[in-house]
Amino acid sequence: MQKAGLLLRGWTRAWKSVRMASSGLTRQNPLANKVALVTASTDGIGLAIARRLAEDGAHVVISSRKQQNVDRAVATLQGEGLSVTGVVCHVGKAEDREKLVNMALKLHQGIDILVSNAAVNPFFGNLMDVTEEVWNKVLSINVTASAMMIKAVVPAMEKRGGGSVVIVSSVAGFVLFPVSTCHSYLLSTLHHPPLQLSKEVF
Repeated sequence: MQKAGLLLRGWTRAWKSVRMASSGLTRQNPLANKVALVTASTDGIGLAIARRLAEDGAHVVISSRKQQNVDRAVATLQGEGLSVTGVVCHVGKAEDREKLVNMALKLHQGIDILVSNAAVNPFFGNLMDVTEEVWNKVLSINVTASAMMIKAVVPAMEKRGGGSVVIVSSVAGFVLFPVSTCHSYLLSTLHHPPLQLSKEVF
């Protein structure tokens, strides 16, 4: 079976057009006919990523935990003439992750790009004060969900000869923030595993 070549450090085809634009170069629809999933993508960074991918020609499936947020974002992006659909997805729930992937496959018969953007930070304080419940919530959304989303999309990417995965992290994963120990500690775990995964899926 041909393995998908996943570039998991952000330098992916998904961002090629951004780099081209910053250097003064342009190419119309560099992501034409590509299919992209973006988690937590109805506002902020996620929405901006979804918009840019769609502007560059990709069919984008966005997601959020709330239906009204999905509906609003889809209406906005479709109103801009972009190929965007959406689905409710709580990335901490296996059934919702499956629903997100299945929608992309049903509508577009494949997946080329995954942007894992969902994250939570419900606690500010030091490690000695964090509860196990809060720790497990951050671990589930910020770390486990990203790994499970990658696992879910790789088979579809293999069928298309490859794909690109971007995990949105934060400077907090590199720099010590004493009042955000739980968030920073767990974000740091996102940086090495993608390199390992890129070897496993070749």
